[in-house]
Amino acid sequence: MTDPAYDAVVVGAGPAGSVAARELARRGLAVLLVDKATFPRPKVCGGCLNAAALAAFDRAGLGHVPAACGAVPLRGVKLAAGRRSANLPLPGGVAVSREAFDAALLREAEAAGVEVVTGVTAKVEDARTGLATAGPPAPGSRLGGGVVVPADLAPDFFTPGTIFMATGRGGYVGLVRVEGGRLDVAAAFDPDFVKAAGGLGPAAEAILTRTGWPATPGLAELPWKGTPALTRHPTAVAGHRLFAVGDAAGYVEPFTGEGMAWAVASAAAVAPIAARAVTAWDGSLAREWEQTHARLVRHRQGVCRAAARVVRSPALTGLAVRALSMVPVLSRPVVAALNRPPAVPTGPAA
Repeated sequence: MTDPAYDAVVVGAGPAGSVAARELARRGLAVLLVDKATFPRPKVCGGCLNAAALAAFDRAGLGHVPAACGAVPLRGVKLAAGRRSANLPLPGGVAVSREAFDAALLREAEAAGVEVVTGVTAKVEDARTGLATAGPPAPGSRLGGGVVVPADLAPDFFTPGTIFMATGRGGYVGLVRVEGGRLDVAAAFDPDFVKAAGGLGPAAEAILTRTGWPATPGLAELPWKGTPALTRHPTAVAGHRLFAVGDAAGYVEPFTGEGMAWAVASAAAVAPIAARAVTAWDGSLAREWEQTHARLVRHRQGVCRAAARVVRSPALTGLAVRALSMVPVLSRPVVAALNRPPAVPTGPAA
């Protein structure tokens, strides 16, 4: 769909796309938000919002949305490697299904005046400014998979308020209770491990069995959804009348759950730059967004890359869990870094 009457077209109605579209509409622009899916729709991962993400949503005037969706407050993480586990505290955060949360953010965008079209594939051509939110996958990264287990099938062991993370050779599986008592299961696996196990569900069962945690009845037979590679590195985050936010701007394997904070912070930060681009395009705006995105997101991805590297090594993961089980305070610097809100841009982009 193309229409020169629109000031901006946002392709992708995930959190980054919906927040960016809403921010532009609040500046008085005519905005079209397009997504190939219809909402509400299930999403494999991203249902845990840490303190940084909640702070970013609050700054955007959307702090009420998680509670309105029935989000479950989080208090800690139980990290397992084999039969050994460590309990780590969390400084805030909530768990909510992406099915409910993304649909709520889409409604917030509509309420701000955004025109929403779903169930179609779009290509930005004639709008004066474009925002793309889907980037190419990087080769060699892990595959994602997820499923939501009905509340009556989820073992009582997986209590609300805790993120359960089981790691092992070949990948890891995260489990957390979301609204309605359902159990959200999200995983990242090496492609060869999935193939050898016979699918995403059997791969998850294999990882959980090694920890000794209770099995969910029929977990392998539930309707698992997969994703392409989980690490993406786009060649650029800006081009001629084009700004990349969310996944399009790149992300690393989401073991730490910080992706939602990056999404909303970058979406809010790109809006004033994109609004200026509507008035008068200048190539310096693309460079400004590259610098702003690097400050907000790229420089913070180092901790996530380090965590992903540790989890890929069973030996390192085992050592880390053993140390944390004896001295939990060792986790504080990493937890604090992951939950620190991204810096608010200053200068022309603010």
